[in-house]
Amino acid sequence: MAHPLRQLLPRALVVAFLAGGTNAFVAEDKAVELSVDGRPRTLHTFADDVGELLAEQGLGVGPHDVVAPAPDAGLADGDEVVVRHGRPVRLTLDGERRQVWTTGATVAEALRQLGVRAEGAHLSVPRSRRIGRAGLALEVRTERTVTVLADGRARTIRTNAATVREVVEAAGVSLRGQDTTSVPQESFPRDGQTVTVLRIGAGREVREEMIPFRVRRVADASLPSGTEVVERPGRPGVLRVGYAVRTVNGVRQRPRRTGTEVVREPRTQLVRVGTKPQPRSAGAADGLDWPALAQCESGGRADAVDPSGTYGGLYQFDRRTWQSLGGSGDPQDAPAAEQTYRAELLYRRQGSSPWPHCGARLDG
Repeated sequence: MAHPLRQLLPRALVVAFLAGGTNAFVAEDKAVELSVDGRPRTLHTFADDVGELLAEQGLGVGPHDVVAPAPDAGLADGDEVVVRHGRPVRLTLDGERRQVWTTGATVAEALRQLGVRAEGAHLSVPRSRRIGRAGLALEVRTERTVTVLADGRARTIRTNAATVREVVEAAGVSLRGQDTTSVPQESFPRDGQTVTVLRIGAGREVREEMIPFRVRRVADASLPSGTEVVERPGRPGVLRVGYAVRTVNGVRQRPRRTGTEVVREPRTQLVRVGTKPQPRSAGAADGLDWPALAQCESGGRADAVDPSGTYGGLYQFDRRTWQSLGGSGDPQDAPAAEQTYRAELLYRRQGSSPWPHCGARLDG
């Protein structure tokens, strides 16, 4: 067995030569306890301070490591030196990602060090998991209060769910068909958040709408200028329109047009427009007070029609009499000058008898 002094000589013997003589001394040997990441051991050293001890043991210190006492602190026999290496943690806390450093040896120690409330939280790895020098990835979802509004009722729960969808399910609310929520279902639920469930109803409806007809006017030399006669009445077309109808929580939304189908094409209205020069006065009927007769018969309105629909125009012609005088269509559709002209023709034929109540007005 080797003598203990023999083991110490290579490390402990230091000889100094001074001018004028020789002075030899032996450096002081210290017994210290060095704890590295929670693993303590006792060793002997001649280091004067903590920094020398760490260098002697080949322990490098980085910016995220903790050394106590500080590296420049002196060493004495019986001292304890603690080294805790920093470890990177890729932390996702309530949906937000960041990288942090910890000297905690386990997940539980790291959470305490980072000030993360772990009670009721979801952890991606167990609290007892040791953290190596390479670090680890850790997801933490703390417990939060979320309110779900559905079907007229509020449900408030404590949850560590990762998505709004999970919160709704945890609240005992089912989504059916096209039902959705007021916030995206895959979004992260925040503390104090209120999520509204939107009950969606969907349906279809069909409506028939009118297609307006066009009007085509054709010149007709047989009609007096200013006269228009409807040769063929127009007819609106029919358009069938499909709509998608949506309700949200029972409230009808604006329908969305989805397609159309023409059920019946519109028919163009054909109108004959007179181009024949206006007729001259009827001669023998000149000098009569036609405005007075018109005022008495129709109130002076060229388009007047009696309540029965039988008589029309300034002088209240019936359709048969009007056409016997060369008129076309209905008298109330003809210009006032043409109506007066044909009234003069009737006067030449029958005098004032066609107007038994107002005929006397012609004489002024």
